[in-house]
Amino acid sequence: MELYEIKNGLDQAHLLIKEFYISARIEEKLREIDGLEHQTLQDGFWDDANHAKNIYDQLNGMKKITDEYTRLNQMLSSLDETYILVKETDDQEFMQVLESDYEEFKKALDEYEKLLLLSHEHDHLNAIVEIHPGAGGTESQDWAEMLFRMYQRYCDKKDYKIEVLDYLDGDVAGIKSVTFLVKGYNAYGHLKAEKGVHRLVRISPFDSSKRRHTSFASVDVIPEFNDQVEIEIRSEDIRIDTYRASGAGGQHINKTDSAVRITHLPTGIVVTCQSQRSQIQNREQAMLMLKSKLYQLMLEKQAKELKEIQGEQKEIAWGSQIRSYVLHPYSLVKDVRSQYESNNPKDVLDGNLDPFIYAYLKSELKEGKDD
Repeated sequence: MELYEIKNGLDQAHLLIKEFYISARIEEKLREIDGLEHQTLQDGFWDDANHAKNIYDQLNGMKKITDEYTRLNQMLSSLDETYILVKETDDQEFMQVLESDYEEFKKALDEYEKLLLLSHEHDHLNAIVEIHPGAGGTESQDWAEMLFRMYQRYCDKKDYKIEVLDYLDGDVAGIKSVTFLVKGYNAYGHLKAEKGVHRLVRISPFDSSKRRHTSFASVDVIPEFNDQVEIEIRSEDIRIDTYRASGAGGQHINKTDSAVRITHLPTGIVVTCQSQRSQIQNREQAMLMLKSKLYQLMLEKQAKELKEIQGEQKEIAWGSQIRSYVLHPYSLVKDVRSQYESNNPKDVLDGNLDPFIYAYLKSELKEGKDD
């Protein structure tokens, strides 16, 4: 590596560090850390163990960001000094040290950027994902199944575990709907980038005339909130129906009315679960899903009200298309939010989604948005 290349890299790094200081709200976090540490010293702090754990989790999360920011600054200052030394002496041993330290710094910078991208309040949680085909019958139902397979492969690559909560087969092929739980650290932080409408353009395998078809499917992603989230659900506000499970699960699950559907009457939210062998277990899982959806609805309402106060006119709607997958007449996958694209749809449909996900998260970070 040439010396001028390292110099250019260091100059860019200084600009990036300044951007991180603003986007990560370092100054604000340092004040919050002082406040939370003060709380931990108060009498009776450990009387409520759950509350104390939440405080320490917040502290550790913020300290990780501020401490790593400080470390990166120190690494950059050291690199600046070594660069000046190499420039003045032309010493090859110092040059080797500079190259080695610079490569280490670049890796640390990249990891820190990913840390910031996944540092929002609910990013670390599991994710509940729903896929629904749009209008178009078999075409869209097949596309929904292709998306489901894509996310299964993505989760395999990330070592995330998938539990199918509800599955409804398509009329001829594909699926009418699927709901699945993705278990793993930062599952929601990654998969929230997939929320929206996905568009497919291809020569239909179901059309004998081999015409080009456009299909749509919607993907919804919410965090699986734990029991610490308090959402009051009145018994008179819900309707609970049971029915015979239709998905995988063995003979027992298909012979009993173990599947549960819960309808929240005030909002119209419907959740279903048939993954467990007993009706009681399915009901508990469905109630957790309902609480998660209601809490997410509350957060989105608050965010929408805040944006209206700030004067942002952009509408957030179910029909907002986020990504196009074109298989004919050319090969291209393009995310309309980040403008990131790939000319290898097969690779994307095989689960290579991280480039798209990180491009989207970076665009959100630059705009100063939260989830």
